[in-house]
Amino acid sequence: MFAVIFKAKVGEQDEHYGEMVNVMRDLAFAHYHCQDFIAVTEEEQEIAISYWNSEEDIRNWHQDSQHKIAQQFGQERWYQSYTVEVVEVRRRYSFGEN
Repeated sequence: MFAVIFKAKVGEQDEHYGEMVNVMRDLAFAHYHCQDFIAVTEEEQEIAISYWNSEEDIRNWHQDSQHKIAQQFGQERWYQSYTVEVVEVRRRYSFGEN
């Protein structure tokens, strides 16, 4: 399993931002086998973590034409800066239901 960690310093997030987030989330689940997607914003920091079965799925999602548009809007409007990390999950354990 792999995780994509998206960390950003937010900029101007207009009404289109929320719509695009929903489209990206739906796209990841429906077409690219995303397993989980969690996002949190606190003040001007945002972090989103998504979980995937393969790096190929992540690459395909990243190259999707709708995702390219979201990246462009993100760079031009919605974020002051961001970092993306792709990591392999080596171990996973939990307590109770998540």
